[in-house]
Amino acid sequence: MDKSSSIRHGRHCISDLKAHLAFVTKYRKDVIDNEVFTLLKNVFHKVCTDFQCQLIECNHDHDHVHLLVAYPPKVALSHLVNSLKGVSSRLVRKDCPHITQKLYKGAFWSASYYVASCGGASLETVKAYILSQNTP
Repeated sequence: MDKSSSIRHGRHCISDLKAHLAFVTKYRKDVIDNEVFTLLKNVFHKVCTDFQCQLIECNHDHDHVHLLVAYPPKVALSHLVNSLKGVSSRLVRKDCPHITQKLYKGAFWSASYYVASCGGASLETVKAYILSQNTP
C-alpha cells in the first residue's frame, strides 16, 4: 500500500491512522491452529469492515494474534477491540467446538490487549517538523 492510497478523505478531516493490535488467549492456552486462525481472520475482516476500518495484515502464533488496522478518526479503538474480541470469541466457541475443552470457563481471549499507533514518520521527524514551523 503506497502512502497516497492510505490517506482517508472525509468531509471535514483527512487522516492516515493505523494501529498494531495484539490479543492473547486466556492463560496463553495454545488453541489457535490454522482452522481457528482462518475463522478469526474472516471475523476480524468482517468486524473491521463494519467499523469502516481496513484489516491490512493479520497473523498468529498458537496463543496470540497480531493485527494491523487502518481506521477513521471517528472509531474509538477500545470499541473496535471490544467488537473484534467479542465477536471472534463467540464464533470460535460456536464453530470450533473441539477447542472449548481447552478453554477455562469458555473464555477465549484474555481481558487485556496491546495497541500501538503506527505511522510512516518517526517521532523525531514529527518533532522536528513541528519545531520548524514559524521559523523565518
